[in-house]
Amino acid sequence: MTTDDPSGLLDALAADRALTVVRAPDLPDAAALCRALAEGGIRTVELTFTTPDVLGHLERAASVEGTNLGVGTVRSAAQARDAVNAGARFLVTPDVNEEVAQAARDLGVPVFLGALTPTDVARAAALGSVAVKIFPARAFGPGYLKDLHGPFPGLPLLPSGGVSEANAREFLGAGAVAVCAGTSVVPPDTVAAGDWADITVRAARFVAAL
Repeated sequence: MTTDDPSGLLDALAADRALTVVRAPDLPDAAALCRALAEGGIRTVELTFTTPDVLGHLERAASVEGTNLGVGTVRSAAQARDAVNAGARFLVTPDVNEEVAQAARDLGVPVFLGALTPTDVARAAALGSVAVKIFPARAFGPGYLKDLHGPFPGLPLLPSGGVSEANAREFLGAGAVAVCAGTSVVPPDTVAAGDWADITVRAARFVAAL
């Protein structure tokens, strides 16, 4: 089972093997954050609707060269439209959300639908998820991805939640197309402080661990 991705996002993810999910109550400069992550080797960045003024952050960072910028925790078609209008190039959901999947098709952007069970994974793939986000990945660990590839060979799986430098290689070895780096790379306090040099170091260290 494979998916079509004319945007090329999946190829970029497979090349870098990581994207960063940013959840922070305060984000002083989204563009600077994206540049810091790219310098560390992570070019795909997912802001989330749990961050205040995320649409403003998307608008301010959308023009950063060398970054694939998207938005996560998308729960409705309205949020999907607003995010794409603000500059998001891909959408991510925490669940198998048919409304967001349809909006992504209408808007012509890739979507990563969140799933956990085999039934969810099958539904997400049928709805056009370019890669299926396995969330929370910590619940079953890397071996679960290997098990899923039995009935779903070739389906890109993207583990999120609980992925760190210590286990990222195991997830990749189990067949993940890439992994989602969270607070180990973008701690909320460090993001809020605007310590971009530290973010670059963290990103580079995470990439090196892969």
